[in-house]
Amino acid sequence: MNAAPQNPLNAPVFEFPNPPDKVGQDGGKFYHCYDTLAQEIDDDLTSGLKEQLDGMLIFAGLFAGVNTAFLALTIPLLSADPADDTNALLAQNNALLMQLVMGRNDTVPADSPLPSTAFSPAHDIFIINALFALSLAFAIISSFLAVLGRQWLVYYRKRGGGGPDRQRWEQLKRFLGAERWRLEAILDDVLPSLLQIGLIIFCISLILYLRHLSPAISKIVGIPLYVGLAFFIGSALCAVWDRFCPFQSPLSHLLVRALYWAQTVMKLVISVWVFFTFGVSLGHWDWDDAWEIARTDFIHATLDRLKRKEENLELLQTIALQRAICISDDPATLIHATANILSIRSLDEMTRLWDDDAFQERFLQLVENPSNGTLQLRGYNGDPKDLAESSRRLYYSAAAHIALTLDSDWARTVDVDEGIVTAKAMKPAFFSLLRPVSNPDLTAILIPSPLLQDSSSNLIRGNLGLCIIWCSVRRWDRRAPEKDIDSVHMRNHLTTCSEALASSSDLRFLSLFARIVSRFPGCMRLDIFDVLDETRRPYIGNAADAMEPIREAFVNLLSSESAGSWDSLACDTMLTNMLRCAERIVADEQGNSDRFCEILDFQKRQDKWGEICG
Repeated sequence: MNAAPQNPLNAPVFEFPNPPDKVGQDGGKFYHCYDTLAQEIDDDLTSGLKEQLDGMLIFAGLFAGVNTAFLALTIPLLSADPADDTNALLAQNNALLMQLVMGRNDTVPADSPLPSTAFSPAHDIFIINALFALSLAFAIISSFLAVLGRQWLVYYRKRGGGGPDRQRWEQLKRFLGAERWRLEAILDDVLPSLLQIGLIIFCISLILYLRHLSPAISKIVGIPLYVGLAFFIGSALCAVWDRFCPFQSPLSHLLVRALYWAQTVMKLVISVWVFFTFGVSLGHWDWDDAWEIARTDFIHATLDRLKRKEENLELLQTIALQRAICISDDPATLIHATANILSIRSLDEMTRLWDDDAFQERFLQLVENPSNGTLQLRGYNGDPKDLAESSRRLYYSAAAHIALTLDSDWARTVDVDEGIVTAKAMKPAFFSLLRPVSNPDLTAILIPSPLLQDSSSNLIRGNLGLCIIWCSVRRWDRRAPEKDIDSVHMRNHLTTCSEALASSSDLRFLSLFARIVSRFPGCMRLDIFDVLDETRRPYIGNAADAMEPIREAFVNLLSSESAGSWDSLACDTMLTNMLRCAERIVADEQGNSDRFCEILDFQKRQDKWGEICG
């Protein structure tokens, strides 16, 4: 009897994910990976900040002690020395005694003013004490805020009641609140900057105090202090010039923000200048309308800030996917997150996800190297080659899903002498997203027939959209390998996909499948812009937009003209499976049931449908 292979690392068995119908409904696999990632992020954030706050408390205590010692020396200089009055009185007594001893009859003024009555502290002493006291105040404030920051971190890591789902979303809300209110920036930049400002003020007051005592000593001590200050400022400037410079400090972060705001102000000034130079001369400016718009925006912004709306579940799920893609390097987490991207249906959530620059950069890297890291994936017992191919299909299908879900704004107007010419141009991010899908062959990106029945409708739908994009990119991008598009293989694949369609009740799957069938094989020869424009509405699959492609597909399959594109058996198979899917959608009350009933009645009146049923 052969023993089962043992995993020496005791790693859990990895099963390649199937995109769920909705985000997170994959048996908790993605949430398990995300919870582990979120735990690591929170632990790293809180542990780093706690160590910094502890160091600040120690340094602030030592600094306050040194500062207090100097204040003990300089504060008495603000008032008259009692010894001066004593010496003045003793001098008067000695004068009287000398007169008595010498037998002189000189008059000694009895009401001579004491030195304390005419005392006035030197101007530099007043400045020195003010600076020492201000430096001590900064140290005390930073210490108090450091203690308060420790309390904030305790609340941030405090777990609430309820199940794991409630704790997950509550912790994500706290993370978003910490980002929204700049918790890390306050504890990592503001608090150390207060202590650093207090230290700089202390150095200035020390130099002034030494100059009050001895100018030579102040110069000797001031030289290393000036060198240290110049090094501090220079290191901050280096961190501004080089983003990955290790000399990061609160001053460098402040300079980066100041540079960003300076660029924003310059753009605003240039925009206003251009507007006033050209807009006002053309009479397009209305001060009353501008004031009304500004006043309305200010009122709405103020009302929105009075009570902030909490994030809904869909937004939290999107943010969780974004964090997993941008931060994680674990192949299993990235694969599970990409599988759940195929389940995003909302245009707003997809737009929020794609508009994030960090997500774009990271996801484009994954699309460029879809199989990178899969060989290091522990717990997978299958063929590594199959895992690499499945990862590539998943990432490419997710790329097609993003491209077909987002608005396709390709139009661009160019002013020329003869008039206005409308040209189409693809954004660089979309070009980088769709360019890699043309590298492999068509057979490499299609889901194999044995896996179709076990694949979810979201994966099949994304893969079909990928196939159409693959065909158009091959024709559009001349740098792609020139190979003929195998329409026969695609036809057989669509027939097999219809069998998976029969067991589905996904309106979007039926809508896209109907669009491809109704336009086949012409849909494989469309321009990339036409594909993204014409395929997007059936791909999204709203009830109002799904009726037209479904009707066209039925008419196309039932007409004699389809004989050139499909054989009789394929037409019968796809008609049967499409109607079974439509009946499931009607039974589940998804979409507009009345419109689907009309389609069913329409088909039952066809002679071809009677032959199939008979």
